[in-house]
Amino acid sequence: MEKKQSLMQPELLMPAIKDAFIKLDPRVQMKNPVLFVTLIGAVVTSVYVIFGIGAGSKSFEVQIAFWLWFTVLFANFAEAIAEGRGKAQAASLRKSKSTTVARLIRSGTEFQVAASELKKGDIVVCSSNDLIPGDGEVVEGIASVDESAITGESAPVIRESGGDRSAVTGGTRVISDHIKIRITADPGNSFIDLMISLVEGAKRQKTPNEIALSIVLSALTIVFLLAVATLKIFADYSGDVAGQDLSQIVTVPVLIALLVCLIPTTIGGLLSAIGISGMDRLIRRNVIATSGRAVEAAGDIDVLLLDKTGTITLGNRMATEFTAVKGVEQSRLAEVAQLASLSDETAEGRSIVVLAKERFKLRAEALQPHDAVFVPFTAQTRMSGVDISILGGKMRVLRKGAGDAIKAFVKSQGGSLPADLDQKIESIAKSGGTPLVVSEGKDVLGVIALKDIVKGGIKERFGELRKMGIRTIMITGDNPLTAAAIAAEAGLDDFMAQATPESKLQRIREEQARGHLVAMTGDGTNDAPALAQADVGVAMNTGTQAAREAGNMVDLDSNPTKLIEIVEIGKQLLMTRGSLTTFSVANDVAKYFAILPALFSLLYFSKSVGVGPLAALNVMGLESPQSAILSAVIFNALIIVALIPLALKGVAYRAVGASEVLKRNLFVYGLGGLLVPFLGIKMIDALLTAIGSV
Repeated sequence: MEKKQSLMQPELLMPAIKDAFIKLDPRVQMKNPVLFVTLIGAVVTSVYVIFGIGAGSKSFEVQIAFWLWFTVLFANFAEAIAEGRGKAQAASLRKSKSTTVARLIRSGTEFQVAASELKKGDIVVCSSNDLIPGDGEVVEGIASVDESAITGESAPVIRESGGDRSAVTGGTRVISDHIKIRITADPGNSFIDLMISLVEGAKRQKTPNEIALSIVLSALTIVFLLAVATLKIFADYSGDVAGQDLSQIVTVPVLIALLVCLIPTTIGGLLSAIGISGMDRLIRRNVIATSGRAVEAAGDIDVLLLDKTGTITLGNRMATEFTAVKGVEQSRLAEVAQLASLSDETAEGRSIVVLAKERFKLRAEALQPHDAVFVPFTAQTRMSGVDISILGGKMRVLRKGAGDAIKAFVKSQGGSLPADLDQKIESIAKSGGTPLVVSEGKDVLGVIALKDIVKGGIKERFGELRKMGIRTIMITGDNPLTAAAIAAEAGLDDFMAQATPESKLQRIREEQARGHLVAMTGDGTNDAPALAQADVGVAMNTGTQAAREAGNMVDLDSNPTKLIEIVEIGKQLLMTRGSLTTFSVANDVAKYFAILPALFSLLYFSKSVGVGPLAALNVMGLESPQSAILSAVIFNALIIVALIPLALKGVAYRAVGASEVLKRNLFVYGLGGLLVPFLGIKMIDALLTAIGSV
């Protein structure tokens, strides 16, 4: 459940300001080469001011030092505010991690111990109103569990031994019944512990893309460092040739200010905040990513493997039509189908009863319970029904079930199959439905069409993914005809019918061998190999421990559809980083052409025109070299603050291809990055001149 947080909240703002100063520690700054160079520049400029070194104006150099320090502090503030949002979430999570007493079972005897003393493999027992002391799997019993402390959802969920809904999370509460739990996490390694460490950034490591970008930014910093260092030599030589003294203009503090303005401080200051906020957006949607690498991988995904049931379709198949074979009345088919479904408590069984009632006003009123023997559905027989005693000691043997199962049953009764049965079964399957065959004794009466409804709007979502170059593949246990029809209706690119754990794993490996990055969801032990193989494996929190350990993300809401959102969050992270990098580099180019002409406007001074030849390039008409430098330094610091909300929120996400994203970046952030500095520096220059600051 996402909860928005304002940047101006005092509980976020004040700690972030404090952390901005704490992060001035050189050991912290060294992790970011761009900011480390800025910090060194601020220190050196401060030394020049304090000890009166050099021939430059001290009041001017004081202002340079002031804004250089603020540049570093603003960059630290951007990272601190991103971490602060996570710390606020961590504080609420810690409330759910209260001291809990566990009822430990050892050698058949129950002991009371602190939850912090539990180890992996311990067996604990929980009854109604007990807090579950640690992450684990239900090994005995079934219970209703309140997971609102973790997921934010107030509705209780069922957890039971066996199957794919056996996992429980420490800090949740048992509402009813009695269960035994095997602890699956050692102290300090539970999901709450993992969430706390992730949202606080304690375990956040740089991703490969961040490392690569940091190397590029470091290289640019070195290039500009060499370029600025040579300016002093150029200024001294040119001044001698022109008979001018530039020593009070091209000073060490001025060169440091120029360097800080030219190196990519904007993206350097925001890079960490962008990465932290990407993980923060996942956390706010109740998804735990084991690392920033997983979030980035989600942004690079180009193949999605999606389960049909619950993701693409609503998951409850409903009866939509009775199709009788030749020679059988439709009302008779509906009556037998209704009677055979009376004991079927599944959603599809109830829908058959309702459909017969609505279409033919059938209510099974004549059926006496003592005359009926209900036959429940089993995975082995794949059919259900009822045996009804009638006059003369005879029995009505009514069945409904999978086509091949009913065919075999009818043949065992000595019956034969209608000539048009296969055609009707195939017709329903081709339309995306699931056929159930109905029989009475040795006669096949017809087919019930079950339809799993495709979710509204899902086709449009898949269309957006296709625009982004992402291919969608549906995984289902249905037969190929049904799978093909649903895939066509939902607008999917491909499907896997009658999928098995082995076939899922093989398909992922095939896609990866072709150079694709694959994402998938799963919740069962049989999904674990595929989740481990996928580049992004999203395990459901309700699933087995094996599935949760195999994936690199866990969805606490256990909503398979969220995979699409996860991919969008990853894309937005990469788009934000790319956009702000483009803006930062364009900023540097603009500042270069804004500052240097003003800095050397008096070089080779001409009495006839009052300025030197480089003044022609001073298109902004900056007042003086000092005002040009100071305006650029101030702009360089303030632009970081201005872009913090965008770094944390992310650029507006749009479902477009990579080429469109590149065009948009170049137009909006590239062109904008070139124009904004000219406008901003000119406005600051005019303000500084008006107040007589330089």
